[in-house]
Amino acid sequence: MYSNLFSILSRLSSKLPSGRRFPETFIHNALTIRSYSAFPYSISLTQSTASVVSQLDKWVEDGNKVKGAELKRIIRNLRNRGKASNALEVSEWTYKNGNCRFSPSDHAVQLDLVGKVRGPDAAESYFNNMSDQQKNEKTYGALLNCYVRERLMDKSLSHIQTMKEKGCASTVLTYNDLMSLYANLGQYEKVPDVLAEMKENGVSPDHFSYRTCIISYGIRSKISEMEMILEEMKGQDHIEMDWKTYSVVAKYYLKAGLTDKAMVALKGLEQQLDKLEKKPDLAYNHLISLYASLGRKTEVLRFWELKKAACSKCLNQDYMTMLDALVKLGELEEAKSFLKEWESCGNNYDFRVPNTLLIGFCEKGLVEEAEALLEDIAKSGKTPIPNSWSILASGYVGKKEMLKAVECMKKALSAYVGNEGWKPKPKLITSILGWVGDEGKVEDVETLVGLLKDVVPIDAEMYHALLKANLREGKEVDELLKNMKADGIDEDEETKNILSSRQN
Repeated sequence: MYSNLFSILSRLSSKLPSGRRFPETFIHNALTIRSYSAFPYSISLTQSTASVVSQLDKWVEDGNKVKGAELKRIIRNLRNRGKASNALEVSEWTYKNGNCRFSPSDHAVQLDLVGKVRGPDAAESYFNNMSDQQKNEKTYGALLNCYVRERLMDKSLSHIQTMKEKGCASTVLTYNDLMSLYANLGQYEKVPDVLAEMKENGVSPDHFSYRTCIISYGIRSKISEMEMILEEMKGQDHIEMDWKTYSVVAKYYLKAGLTDKAMVALKGLEQQLDKLEKKPDLAYNHLISLYASLGRKTEVLRFWELKKAACSKCLNQDYMTMLDALVKLGELEEAKSFLKEWESCGNNYDFRVPNTLLIGFCEKGLVEEAEALLEDIAKSGKTPIPNSWSILASGYVGKKEMLKAVECMKKALSAYVGNEGWKPKPKLITSILGWVGDEGKVEDVETLVGLLKDVVPIDAEMYHALLKANLREGKEVDELLKNMKADGIDEDEETKNILSSRQN
């Protein structure tokens, strides 16, 4: 490939006037840069499901070269885009082919990817197979992060103890991981002790450390302790206050009913906006949502206009935030108009946006209006996703209008396409199956169960609904019981109670 391109460019160059021809060294360098960078760039952006390794192998077989630095850039880009599996492929290919010498930092990255893709046991095995020279704070920390991500308390604490013995537990990341572990497991009372230990050991807390501690107090409604940590954070020379901390503080002031203090925190958040270089949209969304919770419509609209001026484009998530804010404010007609504005903005049609409004209508008991809205969307040529109909089903269950709930759930299940990630909420299914079992006709129950078992595995609740409906109509259920046993579902007390009605 290289030689062909070189020949083509050389011939083209020779046809130019002598003073404008490309030197051969220029052509060589240009092709060398291309061979190093063109493929790495494309692979880091590819949407292909083909194996990344096979693409790399083909690239090299064609006579091209790949620098270690380019491979690391690919890995970094894939990780940033959430493609851990592809990133791991490239990392392992790089290590196997010796494209660059693996430093402890490179091993830490690969260990983290192994943990995400294959689980903590595989990450632990990778770590144990590393030499002592390859283990340092970063590799120990990567394994700890794998344990924390999976909320493995015993392994995390044991590993931290080993890190302390090896002198590898002196970074802020280690303590932040421990705080995350306690917070994720709901053991918020232990978080402040970790912050205290950090300071005792001469490790300076960062934004995450203080914010996690603030959350640990706020979630337990310990406002004075939360304020104490906030003031300590403000007094740190190495920390510049950030909008996320003010947002968290405002949230817990609101939860405690301290409106005036929440307003002060939001003013602090607003002052951070001009300092933001990345993702200002998130900060605006938090302001809009929090002011909506305060009932301040004027501020909600003001920040929406400021957001549109500050951001190059409003994303679907931004419209969802604004719709949710209008619903909180009770401005449902304005929310419907705002939905039309979104439909005309040119963004891709994401049903999560109208679903935000459907949820708002249903929460206020206006389920018929929500259904009318969804029907209008369907008439416009859009096909509602299962969750849209499921939202309406939940709304009707809340109003005890079970026949309508069943019909909406049937539409949700009929709209289901395999592997799309949606599952009906168990509580909703329990309510609907319970009702159709007690009130529905056999054919209606059979239809519902037939649709339902294409989405979730058949279980005792489905069979119980079928049994109750058949027994109410005086039909035999021996065949049902055989099918139930064949599906590996044992008779329980509920089954026996249902069958006892045959004796009455």
